[in-house]
Amino acid sequence: MRVPLIKAFATNTYLRRAFGLSLSWDMIRMELWFVTSSDDKLKEVNEFLHTSLKRYDLKIKEIQALGVGDVAEDKALKAYSILKKPVLVEDTGLYVRGLSDFPGSLVKWFTSAVGNEGVCKLMEGMKDRHARAETCFCLCDGSDIRTFCGEIEGRITEAPKGKGGFGWDSIFVPEGHDLTFAEMTIVQKGKLSMRSKALAKLSAYLKTKA
Repeated sequence: MRVPLIKAFATNTYLRRAFGLSLSWDMIRMELWFVTSSDDKLKEVNEFLHTSLKRYDLKIKEIQALGVGDVAEDKALKAYSILKKPVLVEDTGLYVRGLSDFPGSLVKWFTSAVGNEGVCKLMEGMKDRHARAETCFCLCDGSDIRTFCGEIEGRITEAPKGKGGFGWDSIFVPEGHDLTFAEMTIVQKGKLSMRSKALAKLSAYLKTKA
């Protein structure tokens, strides 16, 4: 969906420095909210963008779709309709080839039900452990909506490894590496994760609007 370009998203001083936002923009008084229930995701976003975005936890009913882009866009539209302020929304999916790309965007609910150990057990004996992780950020101000996605290939471990990170970080090893996300530092993970790739696209887009 493409509609007229957004003119501004935030008044935050750190955001203006990071993205080069112009103080002359009409909507500079509007504040950007990161709508998420996860403090860990908020930390990763602020670490990557060098910002101090505020988190707003909304209970939004998500559409049942495997595509994270569709889910993120739907959540952004619903979040804006409630807050009436520019919002940033994120959704992440894990597509496991041996499970016919399941659980996709349903990974949060799936791992909440069976745990990371349950995912590994479900794949017990499978030779094909390939997985693709994708994150999509959706930016919406009520007149424009933009989606920025990043992905990374990897594999599912035979058992959880590492105590860092969150979600399913302990069972995902990025392609070309031997450590799971949970075994990496936040800096290591930030250099190659699907979330950082999506954020890089978001940052680049905002800089073009300066």
